[in-house]
Amino acid sequence: MKYIIVLAILVLIYLLYVLVPSLFFKFKYKLNRKENGKTIYLTFDDGPSSDYTGVLLDILKKYNIKASFFCVAEFARDNKEIIERMDKEGHIIGLHSLRHENAYLMDIFKTNKDFKDSINIMKSLGKNVVYYRPPWGDLNLASLFNLKKYNLKLVLWNVMAEDWEGDTTAFDIEVKLLRRIQGGDIICLHDGRGENEAPSRTIEALDKILPILLSKGFKFETIDRYYEK
Repeated sequence: MKYIIVLAILVLIYLLYVLVPSLFFKFKYKLNRKENGKTIYLTFDDGPSSDYTGVLLDILKKYNIKASFFCVAEFARDNKEIIERMDKEGHIIGLHSLRHENAYLMDIFKTNKDFKDSINIMKSLGKNVVYYRPPWGDLNLASLFNLKKYNLKLVLWNVMAEDWEGDTTAFDIEVKLLRRIQGGDIICLHDGRGENEAPSRTIEALDKILPILLSKGFKFETIDRYYEK
């Protein structure tokens, strides 16, 4: 019986450490969704990628659209030229952890190190990041402490298209986005990682739907403008 009680206490501590902060902020983000006419916010996670991000930037430039990129710090370090191009072309550069590990599996010390090392890498690239999106949108209590410590704004999302899945086609992504997007939405897509070269299908889909969204009167803004509303 004593061991069951100890186990129950440990489980409760774990739930308080990881599940409560994640569920609270995901619910709060949906509850506080900002309706904003035809304005939408295009964001990308898991890059930068030497294979895909440059092609994506070409597409965005083609349609004169600015986006927000939540970069994995170690990938950013390995793709300095892409980070410089993002900055030069007017995109927002945010942080998406050190190497894309889930906060559910990170203790206090590992979480603190993840933030510290990530911030230092981005600073070495000349970027003082302001916006942070956790992998999978998951947080722990140490994440909240570090958000405050480094004065980072938490950014989640309203719309996804499951574009990272290996069996998702470009057409699937197009249909989902056109059906789901509404004014005020923060759209989360991926320019890195993913199964079976998934980002290539995201890029293919965007090249088709961006002009459609523009023709429907949608206006694209970077995530900093979201926080000005």
